[in-house]
Amino acid sequence: MSRRPRAADLEAEETPPEADRLGGAPHPRFTDELFGQTAAEHELAGALASGRMHHAWLLTGREGIGKATLAYRFARTALATPAERDLIAEGTLAVPPEAIVSKQVRALSHPGLILIRRPWSRENKRLATVITVDEVRRLKGFLQHSAGEGAYRVVILDRAEEMNTAAANALLKSLEEPPVRTVFLLVSSEPGRLLPTIHSRCRRLELKRLGEADLLSAIAAAGAATPDQAKAALISTLADGSVRRALELLSGGAVDLHGKMVALLAQLPRADFEAVHKLAETVGAHGADQEFQSFFALLSDVIARSLRAAATGAAASPAEAAFASKLAAAGGGQRAAWAGTWEAIAREKADAMALNLDRKALIVDVFRRLQSLG
Repeated sequence: MSRRPRAADLEAEETPPEADRLGGAPHPRFTDELFGQTAAEHELAGALASGRMHHAWLLTGREGIGKATLAYRFARTALATPAERDLIAEGTLAVPPEAIVSKQVRALSHPGLILIRRPWSRENKRLATVITVDEVRRLKGFLQHSAGEGAYRVVILDRAEEMNTAAANALLKSLEEPPVRTVFLLVSSEPGRLLPTIHSRCRRLELKRLGEADLLSAIAAAGAATPDQAKAALISTLADGSVRRALELLSGGAVDLHGKMVALLAQLPRADFEAVHKLAETVGAHGADQEFQSFFALLSDVIARSLRAAATGAAASPAEAAFASKLAAAGGGQRAAWAGTWEAIAREKADAMALNLDRKALIVDVFRRLQSLG
């Protein structure tokens, strides 16, 4: 005899995944500490305290270094009551987690906060591949309501580069005529994909990559087990200052994926296409969004680090030494061809995400194109 579903079961089934959250890790709005970004925090805190707050900020930098965490820290501070602000140390955005505003921001229930991101379709049971114009149009009703005397309204858009053209144009209208005491925080790891007119209306604040100590502190705060010394060194190199990347690497499959990828790259200009097809079957499978994203992120980093090592003569990481030595032996023109080819591949990956193209075929084509470089 089957039991009737409990309310908790139904609630769990209906809770959609969040486009701006790494599976298994706390969402940035639940993160109380920000590591390694003191300068960026001081700049936002100082602007808020001065009363001369710019209406739109573009928070940029490598994915997973704390941009969204900083945005939610700012939101809690800007939306705090005077009594709650009295608890904040000067020059910081550290609202106590037990404050009412902190609880409201975590629940996305504060009337002065709106989050724009890729929506979840209950009908199709999947996240949209872009931020749609309908999502941005939600701003119209939000901005029409009064914020109250002396109060702020905060708009967080994460990730801004995921807007389609219609959404970007709709946002631009709000940026051109911002309501009083409204602050837009655009979170972007790829600001080059944004319209120049959006850039021109935002004050850019670039966050830096985390050093190893801050990186390890951040992954511990996220609940991940501290790796041993040898693995920590590898994780630090591969993550390149990104907490998100470090958590992906520690989740199990990413370190193995990196090893397979580097082995295939080291074989070039020959390629083991049997191994490439096996890799594509796993990484390009339906529903393997995180693996697909991780593959391209890791590949981009391996190529960038190896090109940098080849150009400067710096030592490559031991795991990537064989591939880096191949690039070092190549001429400058060939290394430039590698860089140009990778830029084209990155654009095709974005198209595959946006248009739902065949991901397995794309991964196989990536290695064919890299093989042609010699």
